[in-house]
Amino acid sequence: MRRIHYGWVMVAVGLVTLVTAAGFRSTTGILIVPLQNEFGWSRATIGFAVAINLVIYGLGGPFAAAFIERFGMRRVITVAIFGISLGAGLSIFMTQPWQLDLLWGVVNAAATGAISVPLGAMIANRWFVRRRGLVTGVLTASNATGQLIFLPILAWIVTQWGWRYAAGTAAVVALVLVLPLVLVFVRDRPYDVGIAPFGAEVLEPPVPSTGNPFANAVRSLGEARRETAFWLLAGSFFICGASTNGLIGTHLIPAAMDHGFGEVAAASLLATIGVFDLIGTMASGWLTDRYDPRLLLAWYYGLRGLSLLALPYAFSSPHFGLILFVIFYGLDWVATVPPTVALTAEIFGREKVGVVFGRIFASHMMGAAVAAWGAGAARTWFGGYGWAFGVSGLLCLFAVGLVSQIQRAPAPVALAPA
Repeated sequence: MRRIHYGWVMVAVGLVTLVTAAGFRSTTGILIVPLQNEFGWSRATIGFAVAINLVIYGLGGPFAAAFIERFGMRRVITVAIFGISLGAGLSIFMTQPWQLDLLWGVVNAAATGAISVPLGAMIANRWFVRRRGLVTGVLTASNATGQLIFLPILAWIVTQWGWRYAAGTAAVVALVLVLPLVLVFVRDRPYDVGIAPFGAEVLEPPVPSTGNPFANAVRSLGEARRETAFWLLAGSFFICGASTNGLIGTHLIPAAMDHGFGEVAAASLLATIGVFDLIGTMASGWLTDRYDPRLLLAWYYGLRGLSLLALPYAFSSPHFGLILFVIFYGLDWVATVPPTVALTAEIFGREKVGVVFGRIFASHMMGAAVAAWGAGAARTWFGGYGWAFGVSGLLCLFAVGLVSQIQRAPAPVALAPA
């Protein structure tokens, strides 16, 4: 029997790790209403903590990638899992908004930021030459899978026993389920197990990373900023974050509850989006291996913008309009990631993809932070989320113009034999 390439083992373990981190990071969506009811905190106050979470979550990406280059995946992921458990466990005792800002805004964000989409990009580009786009899509779908698995369960726990039990569950699962898998199976590169990347013929030793990881990250980012493509990718990904994690990921549950949904039903609505996103993101990875990533991004942003513009009307027809939105928007949720990673690797090189895409992903989360606070403020000021959905939809249509301006790297010229 042919042996399974160890890259697929890394995909499996990486998927479990990313799924768990994504599920626990999105827990804030089901905590908004319980915290508001118990402590009287406004949604703008809670949204501010979510905004801090999203900013630090995003900004940590390139530095986490630099630490992985310097110290290895296993060590960095292990420390991050302990951070997730610590932040969730201590949040049981919080009574003040600043404690929410610290534990969920800072600690949870820094820990889950080290186990996020840039980690998936590094696994795909280190362990695979063929099927790289598909692997990126599978690992990117972890965000949706985390919502699908954990949000309904945690929402049910909140309903039955309270939000503190949900936070405690997150702390225990991170240590008991994920940590042993990481310690046993995670390896840094194919060279560590004596094989070439999947689809490659030559086993090449890695170039060791030396020096200060912070300095290495800053230096790589300084080189990337000179490229116009970097700003176009970062700008479009800013809009991507504003229209996904910050808006729908944070505020769809309370928006649905404003229209009469129960908490479990509202969380299931977001989880169902995750089901279709799982399909859409894997399909996007398959398409990225075959078609121009810029064309795919233009379609994704355009269709997402139209769906967000239609969302306020979908709430008036929950049995048909919302079902249509869930399917249409879900297929497009994070389908933008595989083509964005492909363009980053093509333009800046595979060895720099972790740090450079980490910075582009930081722009994504900064957009999410703006939307998380802005949508909560719009709800407080106007009594509804209509303005937030409309502005986000128009921004997605603007992103179509941004990605159309990206210039791809020229194809290498094949030399004729002497």
